[in-house]
Amino acid sequence: MATAPAQDNSPLSGQVMFYQNPEPLDPNRHAKVGLNPSQTPFLFAKTAHAIPLIVAEFGPASLSYPIIFAGADYMPLAITSVRSNENLFVSDGGVFRADTYIPSFVRRYPFVLAHGGQDDQLVVCIDRDAEFIAENAEVPLFENGEPSAFTKQCIEFCSNFEGERRKTEEFVKLLRDLDLFEKRDVTFTPRGVDETLGLPVKITDYFSLSEEKIKALPDEKLAELYRIGALQQVNAHWNSLLNWERLINETFRRDAEAKAATKN
Repeated sequence: MATAPAQDNSPLSGQVMFYQNPEPLDPNRHAKVGLNPSQTPFLFAKTAHAIPLIVAEFGPASLSYPIIFAGADYMPLAITSVRSNENLFVSDGGVFRADTYIPSFVRRYPFVLAHGGQDDQLVVCIDRDAEFIAENAEVPLFENGEPSAFTKQCIEFCSNFEGERRKTEEFVKLLRDLDLFEKRDVTFTPRGVDETLGLPVKITDYFSLSEEKIKALPDEKLAELYRIGALQQVNAHWNSLLNWERLINETFRRDAEAKAATKN
């Protein structure tokens, strides 16, 4: 994936979560720019309660998060908290929990592919406001006017991510065309200090894949979904929904710790 030409200063289209000031990667503008090692590498994701996923990640992500589909495009999301602006898997020091899968949407930061230029082609960008980007940094973006080995690896990662993102769109379209989605909600029952149970509280609505609808598919269609790997991803999605209880319990635990701390 080529970097943007030096004279291309056209604005980028759209906005992407995490990216505050994306700039097309440029050998002149960023000749002295690089990345420094950070003690808080994922602090930018600390308030992300939902993170986009590509379908190839459903398996490993299902071990950590509920995977849902949301919005008009049924975007797959990893849910990291039952509350907005909170990520239970990133510490206050900006580090993911050691036992947690880190989505590629997060790992590609501060690089991203974005539409820009006269032909609206994809160009490689960096978030110039990322806290670990600086001039004369330890890891340069360019060396002798060419992308450094590190930058080349990041560009390849972004290119692969874009390819998997398109496959994810095709996966969702296939399931939508078969009318396999259903609307669901997740609730929890609050527990008082005296251990009495309150009324159930709804956390959110989301789209899931309907087990009933999938079982009703003709055998040949089920065989096709198995052959292309779709059923494996569907099963990962279903298994991931067990993690709703994990999120709710972790929220209760943290709230209890916070209350105890205020009393001391």
